[in-house]
This record gives sequence, structure tokens and C-alpha cells, in this order.
Amino acid sequence: MKMDLTNIIMMFLITFFATVIFTWFVRKTLRDADLSDNPIVSEHRHKAGTPTMGGIAFLFAILLILSLYYKNTNILIISFIMLTGGVMGLLDDLLGLRVKEYQKVVKNISDSVVPIGLLDLGVGEEARITTDKAKEQVGALVDEGKLEIVAEIPIKYEPSEGVKIIVQLLPGLFLAFTGAVATCGGFELGLLAYPVLIIGVLGAINAVNLIDGMDGLAAGIIAIASFACCIYGYMFGNPAALYPFGLLTAICLGFLVFNRYPASIFMGDTGSFILGTGYAAAVFLTDMPYFGVLALAVPIVSTIISLMHRAHIITLPVEPLHHTLNYKGISEIKIVLSYWLLTVLVCAIGILGKLFLFS
Repeated sequence: MKMDLTNIIMMFLITFFATVIFTWFVRKTLRDADLSDNPIVSEHRHKAGTPTMGGIAFLFAILLILSLYYKNTNILIISFIMLTGGVMGLLDDLLGLRVKEYQKVVKNISDSVVPIGLLDLGVGEEARITTDKAKEQVGALVDEGKLEIVAEIPIKYEPSEGVKIIVQLLPGLFLAFTGAVATCGGFELGLLAYPVLIIGVLGAINAVNLIDGMDGLAAGIIAIASFACCIYGYMFGNPAALYPFGLLTAICLGFLVFNRYPASIFMGDTGSFILGTGYAAAVFLTDMPYFGVLALAVPIVSTIISLMHRAHIITLPVEPLHHTLNYKGISEIKIVLSYWLLTVLVCAIGILGKLFLFS
């Protein structure tokens, strides 16, 4: 075990420093090429010009580790799945360089609440005009002196939801094709491995992608969840978990050197797809579904809330939830730290529960 632990620590350090170096290089290259983010959330407009697609650095780090640890089956498979996710995310980012439309951002300059679209815009509040109903109303409200157009935000082109979902099925399908996952949570999967892996990976991709909306938020949560899975695996007789989750932890921490507040680079869909596919693959490969899902509770709950909003069960002024909290006046730093601490809390509950209640 001592030799294995030494190898794991060496892999962690190599991955961490490689991610730092590659992120620095990718950030410089993206700055030189002027490939930057243009946030659509009003409260984040000051971040315009920050390089995006920082997840390309993850690809380089993964390829380096793959060349060194290809004999480790879990590292080989998780690297393959993460590279698949990265290519998908990179394609999404590249398509996003094309502007689909420009949406107006309006401010209520009247002395009363102004209904527009699905929102009731409070005095002094700003909102982005997205729905057809709001687009029809905005001209008249501006002419009446109730609203003022304060900005026009470029909206990136995105494939249809159907096309995106079909493409996102591929990493789970590829993972099933490897035959490396035969059981999940103590159950023999058999042919059920295909739908279980496809749905699990698809869910993780979207949960991580949705939570990636503030400086260090997604990288911090995945770092905490992955490190907690390392501890869980080490404590409860699953040392194989240390390799894949150690890899994820190191990538996230290395990226946080530049992505923590105030971020000088964003991971983009390239990065969030890599982390989502990698986390799901690690959970399945190490047969840690219960704790793995619990550790990702914060992004999962956020995704459920967004789905409820889209189904018109609840109404959020801005989606997802962390943007709503920022819209309501809570600072970005407080939101990110709160989400990190909640992740630490649920992971600690899971470990302590296993130790004292389910051992």
C-alpha cells in the first residue's frame, strides 16, 4: 500500500503542476487570439473579455497522465471518457463563437413595478429580454419612459436540445462499451448497464455544466467532491478510487490557481464536460454510486430547481439558482463559499454516516 500511495501522490502532483502550466499557456494563447467570454447575466457584465475554453488545459493534462499511467485500467478508461467529453465540449464552445442574436438588457427607470414578459421588474432592476412576449412589449415600455435599454448582449449559437442530448449520450455509451462496469451499488447490471451509464453520465455532464457560472464554483465543488471520494474509498476498502478521483482533484485544484475569484480564465463547456464525464465515470468504475451522488448533491439540487423553473413549477428571476442569489444582492464570493461549504458538509455527513451508522 505504501508504494501505491506513493504512486498516487506522484500522479496527483504531476497532474496538479501540469494543469497549472497548461492553464497558464492556454490562457495566454486565448488572450492573444482574443477568444473571451461575454456573460449574459447583468451582474457579471464586468467579466467580459475573460478568456474562456480553459478546459483545453485539462485535455493536455489528461494526455500527459495517460501517457504515464496507461497501464492503470481505471486511469486509461476515465481518460478516454474525459477526452470524449472534452471534444464534445470544445465543439460546443467553438459553435458558441457564432452570435445567434443580440438581446436587449433593460432597466426599470419608473417609480413602480413594471410587468414585462414573465417578470415583474422592480424599481431600478435590470433584466434581459428573452421571451417573445417581452420582445413585443419592450418598445412601448421604452417609449412610455418606464424602461431604459442599458445594453445589448450577444447570445451564442447553440445546437438544438435534441442534438445536444444525442451527442451527450456518447460518453456513457462508450463507457458501457468498455465492459468495465458490471455492477452498481451492489446490483448486477447486465444489459441495464447501457441505460444506467448513459443516464448517469448525461446527468453529471448537465449538473456540472449548469453549476459552472461563477468564479471557481464548478472546479471547487468537483475538487471537494472528488477528494471526499478519495477519503471514502481509502477509509472503506476501495483504494482503487484514489487514482481516478485523485486525478480529478488535481485537475480542479490546478485550474483554481487561475479560476478562483477574480478568475482570469473560465473553463467553458470544454472543461465542464470533462469534469462531468470524468466524475461520473469515476463513480461507476469504482462502484461508489451512493456516496458519489451525495457528494454531488449541490449541483444536482441546482439542476432540479432549474428544471422546475423551465417546467413553470417555480419562477426564478435569473437561472440557475446561483445567478438568482447574485441577482438578489448576495455577493459572488459568498455564494461560491456557501456552495463549497455545503458540499463539504454533505460529504462529511456521508462519511460519518457510513462510519457510525452503516459500517
